Amino acid sequence: MVTARARSVSVQAAIRNLFEASAQARQVFLEENAPALEAAIDLVAEALAGGRKLLLFGNGGSAADAQHLAAEFVGRLLRERRPLPAIALTTDTSALTAIANDYGYDEVFARQVRALGAPGDVALAISTSGRSPSVLRAVAACRERSIKTIGLTGGDGGQLASDVDLCLRVSASRLSSRIQETHILIGHVICELVDRRLAGEPA
Repeated sequence: MVTARARSVSVQAAIRNLFEASAQARQVFLEENAPALEAAIDLVAEALAGGRKLLLFGNGGSAADAQHLAAEFVGRLLRERRPLPAIALTTDTSALTAIANDYGYDEVFARQVRALGAPGDVALAISTSGRSPSVLRAVAACRERSIKTIGLTGGDGGQLASDVDLCLRVSASRLSSRIQETHILIGHVICELVDRRLAGEPA
């Protein structure tokens, strides 16, 4: 029979292992992607400084990340500043369901890109596997509209890694949970350092 103490020790060990796995995924990402992350910050800052906008999209947990990060730009992260134009293409249920019904789910983001995107905008395409058809179609639509693309992905990066202009890949794990934990940190870093750049501060 497992005692309460033994069970507690086991659970705490599992908790520690999960925290360490998450920290390891983030550390490996940083070692492999620091220059690419800097380039992503530059790309977003230049677009927003020039009056362009940021489009964000993904499915499932990545849809939630897209909405979370768009809110940080439109609202605020750490400082008072002007609202920055960021649109999560995951939030309009009427558009999403109409497009899915009339054109198929793979087109739910691509059609919005064609409607809302303009040359000089930047898109943040989020897919933990890099293989989501709806995300890949939207990236293709961004190319048609001369919209620069940043991909957040994981594992081997899938097709997304080669389709985007700039890829930020969490290579240390194929688990969506570890990848998404790193993705939200990446998004916060981009937002915070873009804020500093637009305020004229050194990063």
